[in-house]
Amino acid sequence: MEFLEVAPKRPLASEEVETLGLEDRLVVEINPRARRLSLRVEPARDCVVLIRPGRVSEKAVAIFVLENLDWIRRHLGDLPPRIPFSAGSVIPYRGTDHVIAARPESKRGVWRKDGIIFVAGHAEHTRRRVTDWLKSAARSQIVPLVNDMAGSLGQTATRITLRDMRSRWGSCARGGRLSFSWRLILASEAVLTYVAAHEVAHLKHANHGAAFKRAVAGLLEPYGVDMASARKWLGRCGASLHRYG
Repeated sequence: MEFLEVAPKRPLASEEVETLGLEDRLVVEINPRARRLSLRVEPARDCVVLIRPGRVSEKAVAIFVLENLDWIRRHLGDLPPRIPFSAGSVIPYRGTDHVIAARPESKRGVWRKDGIIFVAGHAEHTRRRVTDWLKSAARSQIVPLVNDMAGSLGQTATRITLRDMRSRWGSCARGGRLSFSWRLILASEAVLTYVAAHEVAHLKHANHGAAFKRAVAGLLEPYGVDMASARKWLGRCGASLHRYG
């Protein structure tokens, strides 16, 4: 389920970018295995990443950046804007757009009705409250789904955690420990179900071979989810989920 790998990184020093107008949107990742300098756009992190081999000099890096400055600025400009969790913002919830509306006089916390996500309390708490509400909604949907799927394979998920994962949508570790991105609650139910099935299938199959693919397809069949369509959506649109919040 990986769509990018995150290596050790550092922002370029301020004196290196202060005249370029890049701030922290150009990030250097040192990769000793890389053979040459290269650039990669990462919408999930709202930046351009410069891959630097371990033995390349600072001067060579600076020259490379200057030579590719137009490319960097053009692709940064093409990245979609960030959308905060604040009153008036439109965010997806289970694949459907919702408007965030402030209700400072209310004591209800966060609730949803007719395409509106209502948030009680002061404006400075809106981001945290919406984030917590989305995480709770993701857990309430993912955990029972995973447990049901695992049971149908005769497997057990010993632990299910939700995190703001940047390099993948889900993972399966030894001992039956599964992790998922809470941002899946922003995607459609079909996409979330596919990711759950993918990781649950790894409880039985450690690779992506034919048996694994049959297991995923079998897990999705009762939910009417098409694996190819869900995979295509993640590849085309998945990174956009990191725009929110």
